[in-house]
Amino acid sequence: MKSNETFKQRLLGLQGNLLSFAYQLTTNKEEARDLLQDTTLKALDNEEKYVDNVNFKGWIFTIMRNIFINNYRQTVRKATVIDQTEDLYHLNISQESGLSTPEGSVAVKEISSVLESFTDEYRIPFNMYVAGYKYNEIAEKMNLPLGTIKSRIFFARKRLREQLKDYQ
Repeated sequence: MKSNETFKQRLLGLQGNLLSFAYQLTTNKEEARDLLQDTTLKALDNEEKYVDNVNFKGWIFTIMRNIFINNYRQTVRKATVIDQTEDLYHLNISQESGLSTPEGSVAVKEISSVLESFTDEYRIPFNMYVAGYKYNEIAEKMNLPLGTIKSRIFFARKRLREQLKDYQ
C-alpha cells in the first residue's frame, strides 16, 4: 500500500510541470488542462506497469506526449475532407463558405478568381493559412523564414481587400 501512496504523491508533485508541458504542446489553457487530466488518469490506470527503477518524470511526460500525438492524429483524420469535384474547387474553402446562396456562390467565385491572379509565392501561403495551417507550419512546409510567410500573407490579404472593396 505504501508504494501506491508514493506513486500518487510523485504524480501530484509533477502536476505543475505537467501542466506547463501540456500548455507548450497545445498552446491553449483548456486543452492543456484536459491533456493533464487525461495523462493523470492514464498514469493512475497504468500504475502497475511502472517499474521502480525507471525515471518516473520521464515516464509520465512520455505518456502525456503520446496522448497529445494520438489526439492530434485523430483530429487530423476527422478534419480530412475528400474533394471529389473535377478541379478540387472545394478543397480550400471553409465549411461556412456561403455556397448555399447564389450571392455567396458568386462571391466565392470572385474571391477565387482574384486569388488565382496572385503569384504562387503569395497564393500558396495564403491558401494554406485559410485552410488552417499556422504560420510556422507554412514556413516549415515551404522552407521559408517565418517573417517571409507572415509578410506574404499580410500582403495577400491587403491585395485581396483592395481588389474586392466592392464587397465590403
